[in-house]
Amino acid sequence: MTALIKTIYNENRTRLKIVLDHPKGNVITTEMAVQIRTVLASLQEEHSLRMVNFEGSGGEFSFGASVQEHAPGLVERMLPEMHRLIGDMLETPAPTAAVVKGRCIGGGFELALACDFIFAAEEAVFGIPEVALAAFPPAAAALLPLRVGHAHASRAILTGTTRPAKAWHEMGLVTLVAPEVELDEAVDTWFDQFLAVRSATGLRHAVTATRLGLRDKVKRILPDLERLYLNELMRTTDVVEAVTAFLDKRSPQWSD
Repeated sequence: MTALIKTIYNENRTRLKIVLDHPKGNVITTEMAVQIRTVLASLQEEHSLRMVNFEGSGGEFSFGASVQEHAPGLVERMLPEMHRLIGDMLETPAPTAAVVKGRCIGGGFELALACDFIFAAEEAVFGIPEVALAAFPPAAAALLPLRVGHAHASRAILTGTTRPAKAWHEMGLVTLVAPEVELDEAVDTWFDQFLAVRSATGLRHAVTATRLGLRDKVKRILPDLERLYLNELMRTTDVVEAVTAFLDKRSPQWSD
C-alpha cells in the first residue's frame, strides 16, 4: 500500500500535521480517505493534542477528489468513504485546521470545510467546480450553507467559480490570511496564542460543544445528498459524459 499522507507531531505531541502527499495536486482518492480516517481513529488516546492541521505537499492543498473515481463502478465506493471521512473529522477530539496554500478545490475544499479553522495564503484559491462535470458536491452542499450562509453557498456551488482566500476571509470562513512565505509562522503564532496555552481536556469538550449543531445537521442531510448523487445523478448521461470527456481531454457534449 502506497502512503498518500504523512503525519508529523511536534515535540510535545500537542499538535499534529496530516500532510496530503499525492503528486500531482494531492488528489483525494478512496485510499487516501481510508488512510486519513485511520489516523483520526488513533487520536482518541492523544490526550495532550490541541490542534490537528491538514496541509498539502508540493505547494497545493488539493485539486479535489479523483475524477477517475467518479466513474460508475468506482464512485459507489469512493463517495461514501469521503463522507465517512467528513463525519470522522467532525468527531475529531481536538480543534482541526486546514492550512491552505495554492489550490483548494472540490473535495479538497470539502475537507477544509469540515475543519474548525481555515488558515490560507494570500495566493490561495478555493472553489467547488463540480457543476462543470454536470455534478454537485454533496459534502459542500451540506457544510457550506452552514458555514457562510445560503446565498454565498449557492453562488459557489451553482457557478463553480474559484475565489481567492481574501473573499472567503471576508465571509468569515477563513480565519487568517497571510503571504504564503509567512503563513506557517503565522499559524504557529496563532496556535501559541490561542490553543497551546489551553487545557487539552477543556478543548476536547469545547470542540464537541461548538460542533454539535453542525455535526448533527450534516449527519441528517448528507445521507440524502449521497443518495441523490448515487441513485439519481449517476443515472444521467451527462455526468458520465462529463467524466469521460475530462479523461479524454475534450469538451463534453451535453444531452440537452
